[in-house]
Amino acid sequence: MTVVATLRPVSRTWTFFEGEWREGNIAIMGPRTHAAWLGSTVFDGARAFESVTPDLQAHCERVNISAEKFLLRPCVAVDAWVDLAREGIKHFGPEAALYIRPMYWADQGFGGGVKFDPETTRWCLTLYEAPMPEPTGVAVTLSPFRRPTSETAPVEAKASCLYPNNTRALIEAQARGFDNCILRDMLGAVAELANANIFMVKDGVVFTPAPNGVFLDGITRRRVIGLLRGEGFEVQERTLRFEDFLTADEIFSTGNYAKLSPVIRIEARALAIGPVFRRARALYWAFAHDGAGAGAGGDSAAPARLSAAVRS
Repeated sequence: MTVVATLRPVSRTWTFFEGEWREGNIAIMGPRTHAAWLGSTVFDGARAFESVTPDLQAHCERVNISAEKFLLRPCVAVDAWVDLAREGIKHFGPEAALYIRPMYWADQGFGGGVKFDPETTRWCLTLYEAPMPEPTGVAVTLSPFRRPTSETAPVEAKASCLYPNNTRALIEAQARGFDNCILRDMLGAVAELANANIFMVKDGVVFTPAPNGVFLDGITRRRVIGLLRGEGFEVQERTLRFEDFLTADEIFSTGNYAKLSPVIRIEARALAIGPVFRRARALYWAFAHDGAGAGAGGDSAAPARLSAAVRS
């Protein structure tokens, strides 16, 4: 009997794999690939939009850090990732909104396969069209699922194996009529949304959960904290409870995919899109376009650097 899966078409995609650019959703793993079977993958995500690539270097640095933390072998220099990303952007139109995803994974394991071989680390860089979401707002609820600790999962890396639990949380929340959900850590403190870092505002002060090793201290999170503090806002990183968010004046999220997004309902309580969120988003867009985040194109020196920096 032949079973044919019904697959949704993917957006326009280019991937650098095994020394060349390839178009489409190409095959990079087989049934014996350790990562396909047992989830030994790390990745990162950057963005290109409006001809800028904010914090691209930081995202490329983090994928290498994640690989080290996960005990893979990071074999692409940070500058090489950056150069490849800028080269890949040229396959799209100048105004295309793109997701930029460098990845490492283990190809083979030992014995029964549970233990992977770091020396078989492989990698690719994928870019694909992904429109920037409009900041219209989302509804959130408290999730029954929680973030794992460092004793139970590789939370110090941006590892693909961490995401199925957040997927379960999203599916459960959406079945109850919400767009997203707040996850707590094992001690009951708020950690994050299922796919983004979370902020709240009370009496003009901005609060966000203090990084405690169970959730990703996001690059966009840190950028927004710095921008708000530079503008004179008081931003406190501290232990927060779900009850704190229930009485907040504003709630918003930060993350690579949407950058900043407002929360317009928590449980049954409606929230307005507030002035702190609007200012934070304006500050981030100004940062992205003022030169620090600009420069989505490539440069003539990139091929030479790539050949020197990409190690087998």
